[in-house]
Order: sequence, then C-alpha cells, then structure tokens
Amino acid sequence: MEETPIFRPSSSTKVVEDMDEFQESLQTIPKKVNWDGRWLCYYNNFWCPERVLKSTIFFQRNFKAKDSDIILASIPKSGTTWLKSLSFSIINRKKCTIPESPLLITNPHDLVRSMEYGLFLNSENPDLEAFSCPRIFSTHLPYHALPQSILNAKCRIIYICRNPLDQFISLRHFLLENSGEDQQKALPIDEAFELFCKGLYPFGPVWDHAEGYWNASLNDVQKVVFLKYEDLKIDATSHVKMLAEFLGFPFSPEEVENGVVEEIVKLCSLENLKNMEVNKNGVVVKSPTVKFKAGSYFRKGEVGDWKNFLNNSMAERYKKIMEEKLGKSGLAFELL
Repeated sequence: MEETPIFRPSSSTKVVEDMDEFQESLQTIPKKVNWDGRWLCYYNNFWCPERVLKSTIFFQRNFKAKDSDIILASIPKSGTTWLKSLSFSIINRKKCTIPESPLLITNPHDLVRSMEYGLFLNSENPDLEAFSCPRIFSTHLPYHALPQSILNAKCRIIYICRNPLDQFISLRHFLLENSGEDQQKALPIDEAFELFCKGLYPFGPVWDHAEGYWNASLNDVQKVVFLKYEDLKIDATSHVKMLAEFLGFPFSPEEVENGVVEEIVKLCSLENLKNMEVNKNGVVVKSPTVKFKAGSYFRKGEVGDWKNFLNNSMAERYKKIMEEKLGKSGLAFELL
C-alpha cells in the first residue's frame, strides 16, 4: 500500500513574484514542524525551510546565470561538502598547488557559497559579478524550482544523491548538533522517521528531488551529471576524472602520470578535511542568525551507518516507498 503524504496542495506550486505577494502568501502557505523542531513551508512543490524561504524566492527571481557557471545541487546531507571540495579543487588546481590549497585554511562551504543559505540570505540581489569565472555556487533547490536563468543557460549542473536512510541519519545528527532557541523540541527518531516516510524533509520529498535531477540528466547529458555518493566512495579517482571532463577542466596525461588526481582525492577526503583545524572549531556563518558548527559538517560519511539507528523493518518500509515513487523512472537506490 502506498504511503499517504502529509499533503500536496496544488495552491503552493507557483513561484512568488514580489514581496507583497510573499507577505500575503506567508499567511496561507502550508506549514509543518520538521522533526528537528523547525518549520518547513510547502512552497513551489517542495518543503522549504522557513528561515530560507525569502532567500529562496530572491534566488529564483533575481539570479542571472552565465553559460560558464557551475551549479552544485543536492538535498541536505547527501555529500554536498565532499562535492564542493572536489569541484573547487578541480577547477582551481592550476591556480594553486595542493600544499597551497585554500581548503587547508577555509571551510569548503566558505569557498563554494550556497545560494539560499548564503548569498541571497543576506541580500535580495547580491553583487555576483565580482566572482571570477567560472563561478561556482551550490543549492539545495529541486530541479523544477531552479531559477529560469539556470535552466535556460548552458551552465553545468552536478547533482549528488545518497542512500536516503544514511542521509536521514546524517541530517538528524547535523540538525540536533545545530539546534537553537528558535525551534521546538526535536522528535524521537521513530516519530521523525514516520514523517520522513511521508515526505517531510528539507527541500524534499527526497524521491521527488532525486527524480527531478535524474530526469534532467537523461534529457541533457551535456548540462546535468547525476552522481551517487556510494559510487564516489567506491572509486573517487575515476569520478574525479569524469567530473573534470564534464566541467571543462580535463586532466592532462602529465597530471595523471604525476598523481594529481590522487592528490585531489586525498586532499578532499572526509578523513583529511575533518582533521583540519579550520573544520574542527568555529562556525560557518551564513547570516547573523544562521550559523552552523564547522565540525558538524564532518561526522562519519560511512555507507550503511543507518543500521546503527534504524531497524530492518523500517528500512524495508522505506525501500518499498522508494520503489513505488521511483519505479517508472529507472532510478534505484541500494538501501539494504
């Protein structure tokens, strides 16, 4: 039997065009408390965290994409930090050697800025012309909710996804570690999982988010690359080479022979990044009111960590949900 979603109101599909409409929509937009205690708003056919709803609208309305732009897309806790580190290193390897990499002294999220959790969180229309080309940005928005300028331009999109069960556990730890006074009490894990099964997840439902980018990658292989976190874990070297080709920064035979690919893989490994002083202490500041502990971005990154928190019946239940939701798309996840 198919799981019943919390709701999917047709009235929330449109993109808000101005701030008067935004203020008006806040009175009627469907809301639910997420399992970490913060509000999610059902806007434009996805669950948008309330504290980035306005910045999401600014991003959708005001961002002007360039053909040379690179967009890193993901749903939260699916490998975003790793993808940022790898992509930044691939693009900038000619500007600085590995021993001089900015990653050694800067958190990856400060090197590749988020649209809704960074640039547009602090300004309705930030000046992005100062960014050198190719500009590289990140977003958690579903494919259908991206600004039209991104969809129309020739910019490249890299999407990374992950076993949703591992993703759920990772996000739960991240949100609890960064809990604040502006939220209600977090739900126990079994109640949180119940909402997760009904589609409640930041920028989700998870299945819609993944399927949107999956279909886009099938429709335009020159524009969208679809990655799985688990495949990257198995063979990071081959995937880094592929990403370099896709981004237009292929490795030369000399670089391959000299081990540059392996150096980037080692530099960007979770084990290496989490032991850097810059990623152990301090905070990643998104805005005066949105801050995350730097160390919270680096927990385990293990495949199958969900088994330490969820039982097999829960996993079987979610597997059936994903099969029902994604069955016709050709996209599948090895959950168990």
